[in-house]
Amino acid sequence: MMSDNIQTVTVLSKTTWTPNLFSFTVSRPDSFKFTAGQFVRLGVNPSRLKYYQQQDEALAALDEDVFRAYSIVSSPFDEVLEFFSIVIPDGAFTSQLQHLEVGDELLLNTIPFGFLTLARYQKPLPKDLWLLATGTGLAPFLSMLQDLKTWEDYEHIVLAYSARSVEELAYIELIERLQADFGSLVDNPAKLIFIPIVTREPVDGVLTERLPKLLLDGTLQERAGIALDVDSTHVMLCGNPEMVEDTKEALKTLGLVMNRRGEGNIAVENYW
Repeated sequence: MMSDNIQTVTVLSKTTWTPNLFSFTVSRPDSFKFTAGQFVRLGVNPSRLKYYQQQDEALAALDEDVFRAYSIVSSPFDEVLEFFSIVIPDGAFTSQLQHLEVGDELLLNTIPFGFLTLARYQKPLPKDLWLLATGTGLAPFLSMLQDLKTWEDYEHIVLAYSARSVEELAYIELIERLQADFGSLVDNPAKLIFIPIVTREPVDGVLTERLPKLLLDGTLQERAGIALDVDSTHVMLCGNPEMVEDTKEALKTLGLVMNRRGEGNIAVENYW
């Protein structure tokens, strides 16, 4: 028996970025509301996916609802919900989810979670927003950047997005349209500064070091053209736990402080 908070949603589209990265959209229940930056729990039952129904293997063992947390890519005002996923081989969830097809049904827990939201910042007042992401940790930041309030509240937004290879830098076309599609809709919009980072292969003009090093030696600030300032900077981190931890410590070394009870610079989300 499913709880009242669990609703069935239908897969509307799927985009494969690399063999290990894909995005998908699902229908949005009318009553479902969330704040940009939050995540939800999505459920999959492999026995109900078309892919498995076409296989000869016994489905009985796969007849189980498996839930995992996923940040929402889409704007809080979109008619559909979009998610960005990595494939973890042998992962109970993503190894099934990679076989998603349009028309498949998933389960959505309609209670949103998480405090990686811009509303958490009371002090310092909004001026410069730094969004630092690795891999699928980009998701909550895309949601924020598709919310007009973000463009209204800040003067500068730096999006630094790190991946191992160029092909793993997903959503580049969307990122390059954000200023025109959203910034243009508000008076005096923030200026978006996008800094892609590729750590495992050389790319002309693209930074190649890990985020903590780029911050500590000042390279990232130089590329952005903005200093990190305890009195005017908000920094959000989302991605793999090692990046989050190391970057958090680098930012503290540079004089920034964790955001607690609304005050401070640094907010983090460990993505798994």
